[in-house]
Amino acid sequence: MQPIQLFEMAARQADWLSVRQEVVAGNIANANTPKYKAKDVTPFEAVLDKAYIPMARTHPGHIASNNLSEEVELKESELNEEIGVQESGNTVSLAEELSKTGEIKRQYELSTGLVKSFHSMMLLTVKR
Repeated sequence: MQPIQLFEMAARQADWLSVRQEVVAGNIANANTPKYKAKDVTPFEAVLDKAYIPMARTHPGHIASNNLSEEVELKESELNEEIGVQESGNTVSLAEELSKTGEIKRQYELSTGLVKSFHSMMLLTVKR
């Protein structure tokens, strides 16, 4: 029997979404900071391309770390043509960052909905 990779992939995407949300929240928090350059993370597809090797635990009581933030690369966001670079040197577009938060929310809801449906299907097959 082949192992089911859906749950692991959904967990990795949830980790990636939390890292991206943290970066977007930092952009919003620094919207008025002079010379602050907006940041974003590498796409999720790039994270999937990297082989995942979990950290070894030296003691069973230790929590295994799935710190995806070490694998995700930060990059400077593309310059928004509507606002350009502000006089202060800041490149954060609040409208774009708020749009990203909505996108992150939708992706998270889609992922959790798929996992929930798949889990229900698995339970139905076990009951029979």
